[in-house]
Amino acid sequence: MTHTREAHFCAHCGAAMIQQERYGRLRPVCSACGQVVFFDPKVAVCTLIFQDERVLLIQRAGDPKKGFWALPAGFMEWDEDPQDAARRECLEETGLIVQIDRLIDVFYTPDDGGLADIVIAYAASISGGILQAADDAETVGWFTRDSLPELAFLPSQRLLSKWAKGEI
Repeated sequence: MTHTREAHFCAHCGAAMIQQERYGRLRPVCSACGQVVFFDPKVAVCTLIFQDERVLLIQRAGDPKKGFWALPAGFMEWDEDPQDAARRECLEETGLIVQIDRLIDVFYTPDDGGLADIVIAYAASISGGILQAADDAETVGWFTRDSLPELAFLPSQRLLSKWAKGEI
């Protein structure tokens, strides 16, 4: 599923947008005022939380990928630090307060069935809270390397494949 972005009307003056080549590619350009639209990528964050040789996953409560399992994750706000976003999303989905330990990887994911274009992955450790599914998590659970469920999204799949092999 490739993401598409469209702009039909100018956010500045309300006139119709037309496609014109600008800055090396076709872009929406206002037919009246000439405003060019640059589409920003959707950026998400995810956290890997390990405890006693297990990893914490959430089961998705809604689409895309409803019923599949994934790392706690979600979208950054436009004015949010990525580590703050990872902590917030983890708390919202799992009830856990986490400390970000390190950056693990950054993924480009426009075709993995999700809505993010870029996903920043962090390792985190629990510093408080009570484990409970909330927000867009149906349930939460701990999994061992040999008991991983069906996973949604490229970052969860790749990171947990590496973890199962002992590479993380």
